Amino acid sequence: MFEKEYDVIVVGGGHAGAEATAAAANMGSKTLLVTMNLQTIGQMSCNPAMGGIAKGQIVREIDALGGYSGIITDKSAIQFKMLNKSKGPAMWSPRAQNDRMHFAEEWRMALENTPNADFYQDMVTGLLVEKDKVVGVRTSLGIEIRSKAVVLTNGTFLNGLIHIGEKQFGGGRAGERAATGITEQLVDFGFDSGRMKTGTPPRVDGRSLDYDKMIPQPGDSKPEKFSYLDTPVLKVQRDCHMTHTSALVHDLLREGFDRSPMFNGRIQSIGPRYCPSIEDKINRFADKDAHQIFVEPEGWNTVEVYVNGFSTSLPEDVQYNALKSVKGFENVKFFRPGYAIEYDYFPPTQLKHTLETKLVNNLYFAGQINGTTGYEEAASQGLMAGINAHLKINEKEPFVLKRDEAYIGVLVDDLITKGTEEPYRMFTSRAEYRTLLRQDNADLRLTPMGFEIGLAKEERMKRMEEKQEKSKLFVDFFKKTSFDPEEMNPILEELDSASVRQSDKLFKVFSRPKVTMDHMLQLDSVSGFVRENDLDTEVLEQAEIEVKYSGYIEKEKNNADKLHRLENVRIPDNFDYSKLKSLSYEAREKLESIRPVTISQASRISGVSPADISVLLVFLGR
Repeated sequence: MFEKEYDVIVVGGGHAGAEATAAAANMGSKTLLVTMNLQTIGQMSCNPAMGGIAKGQIVREIDALGGYSGIITDKSAIQFKMLNKSKGPAMWSPRAQNDRMHFAEEWRMALENTPNADFYQDMVTGLLVEKDKVVGVRTSLGIEIRSKAVVLTNGTFLNGLIHIGEKQFGGGRAGERAATGITEQLVDFGFDSGRMKTGTPPRVDGRSLDYDKMIPQPGDSKPEKFSYLDTPVLKVQRDCHMTHTSALVHDLLREGFDRSPMFNGRIQSIGPRYCPSIEDKINRFADKDAHQIFVEPEGWNTVEVYVNGFSTSLPEDVQYNALKSVKGFENVKFFRPGYAIEYDYFPPTQLKHTLETKLVNNLYFAGQINGTTGYEEAASQGLMAGINAHLKINEKEPFVLKRDEAYIGVLVDDLITKGTEEPYRMFTSRAEYRTLLRQDNADLRLTPMGFEIGLAKEERMKRMEEKQEKSKLFVDFFKKTSFDPEEMNPILEELDSASVRQSDKLFKVFSRPKVTMDHMLQLDSVSGFVRENDLDTEVLEQAEIEVKYSGYIEKEKNNADKLHRLENVRIPDNFDYSKLKSLSYEAREKLESIRPVTISQASRISGVSPADISVLLVFLGR
């Protein structure tokens, strides 16, 4: 039934599993994806959207490296928005609403068209381990399949338990059974495990809603896209809508609190802080009389609607009565109620930066098994695990992104050095070098790396080089070319910006806060240069950011260079921290547990102080 031995087996077909399969297979590894249901590969288990604050940057990074998430998103999008446009470009974050069914279909088709990828539908109930090294998996049918590496991407399925009010039943997702066996085996191997919780709102019939009572939320008038390749740009978009809860809705919800698994002790695990349930919101923010509800269509043709902002595990009758009192939902019909789900995870401090486990060689964890939440966070981990599994079994150098190179680097480093006791979600504020890590330049940062390891194809590399070359040419043009005051001053007067008395370089006047590329294109010299060199909007945006934020970008590069000096100070593999009596007790305990590879990584561990780092540097002769 199977190859004699696979290079990589990926367990689970969600966002992490799909990217891991694609990465390993595209790099040349014979890869098998084993999942409990082949019809739900790439399933959007929660909201029908990709991207958002910091998450959009991650999708762009996945695409730049040669992953599939950006391409799939563009092909299945029904709306596109660039968030935070009123702020600086470091904060701009792309987000797309997607057709849920089309998204999963595109993922399935993409993987089926990937050479080296095989598929099998079954539950993996255990790992085959010999001499601290994984050598394959065992399925519920008792089949043993051997491989050189295994990537676990089990999502919310490990001993998953679904809660709706006082009712609870096993399951990894509504309508799908939980996965058993793996947690218990890993604990026997010495792994620490924990429980986390997440939730999802009711899905309702859009035909029963009154959209005239809601506020339309259209997409951008000039929608962009995620992938740097030639994927389709939206010409027609579907609106989302916004409405609000009220004091009456909150009172109706409170009536069910005594039957809520969150408040009666049935659920003891921690849920996502930044995506709380509606009962959690009205409990924590009791002073607020209203919360936003975003009404999101599930696709082009379906009438199913996702009620974003109304995640809940309250009894279904309480959910229904409360939602009926929301403006526009007076006649609502449910497709299915909201629910909470508890599942097993493994604290990620038990992993190396490659996402390989420290206890079992060639075993990799990616996605919610590591304590993260979100499709984008999962997909990026899957990509990195797939890449590193391929590199490890081919005896090549590991692929690890630094914190100043990618949000993916920040995500992995945070997980490995700090761990997480609540579902981890990426934010721009987590990245200390976010001016460098913009959504517009992910290809410039990462495509050369993806190409070097054999994942990004030549077409991507050529596109990136052309964009880089044209952007540099345009920035140089602004630095070398002077403007005519008579042509420039009318534009400046219109902006209430100080006029100029004599000619100067375009770069200088373009650096002013109010002056944009649209203003500069009113100058004949600039518009002529754009036409002559066939510069597209991507190049114009890149050049504008490089000109206007050059000072900030240079400052962050200098700060990153300082960090790299500490990154180069390596700590020996079996370093004995107990002999350094000057270290604080907490630092010794954390350093022994996490075993950082460099001084820089050690400095980011919670509980390790600057004084502890000084002790280490002195001991290492630095």
